[in-house]
Amino acid sequence: MDAPLCLLSIHAHPDDEASKGAGTVARYHAEGVRTVLVCCTGGEEGDILNPAMDRPEVRDNLGEVRRRELDEAAAAIGYEVVHMLGYRDSGMADSESNEHPDCFAMAPLDEAVDRLVAILRSERPQVVITYPDDQGAYQHPDHLRVHDITHPAVDRAADPAHRPDLGEPWQVAKIYYSSWSRARIQARHDAFVELGLESPYDARWFERPDQDHQITTKISIEGFTDARRAGLLAHATQIDPESDFWFGLPPEVDRRIYPVDDFRLATVAGVGATVREGEIETDLFTGLRSEAHT
Repeated sequence: MDAPLCLLSIHAHPDDEASKGAGTVARYHAEGVRTVLVCCTGGEEGDILNPAMDRPEVRDNLGEVRRRELDEAAAAIGYEVVHMLGYRDSGMADSESNEHPDCFAMAPLDEAVDRLVAILRSERPQVVITYPDDQGAYQHPDHLRVHDITHPAVDRAADPAHRPDLGEPWQVAKIYYSSWSRARIQARHDAFVELGLESPYDARWFERPDQDHQITTKISIEGFTDARRAGLLAHATQIDPESDFWFGLPPEVDRRIYPVDDFRLATVAGVGATVREGEIETDLFTGLRSEAHT
């Protein structure tokens, strides 16, 4: 593939881009890969979890505040461009906001898919990162919708007969699912215990099914772990800087205990490189690089 390398991540809300794969994006940005973020909603229904930000002027303008936070986080992580898909935060299932006519969950599927098609054809990424179909205990409607639109958008973007008004066809080569591995949780829990600190990972975390056997790809983010921290702190309404869950470990410990982002390869199109059973990829662009890219 001779096109410049491009990595595109699709997330549901402002702050998801900081908690999932931020180190990977920072690494590839530093290597010269074009890094693109699609954020599907404005996060208008997010709770204000930082007491210092729980003020009337913030509550009354939460969508605007969260967009500014997103821009700051994206810059800190290394995203070159941010596309807003243009939907309202759907809130949790069965909430009043979940019925709002402008929310992501209520949007006609074809409309949402084609908005993403237009972005894919414009940005021309070889690699797309999205959410899996099985999202465990966290069944947020917007996260489920991200999965629902990704695969059909990738298929339609490659089809020259589909909506030529949305741009020239483009074949995404690989789709990956973000993964939060048991190994990461265990490593962080053990670090808290070794330091004599109370771990935020109680028994419920370890009662969840261990799906680490599904992980196909481990990206080293050594030297880039601080991008995640900076991205999280930029979301001042959503992330309490005093939170033990996010920041309970000393930064130097956080940097060394699990400097890896985990992914699952979902689909491969147009390239010969697949992950053989028992093997682990170490590059999202395996099989896609040419001499022109190095």
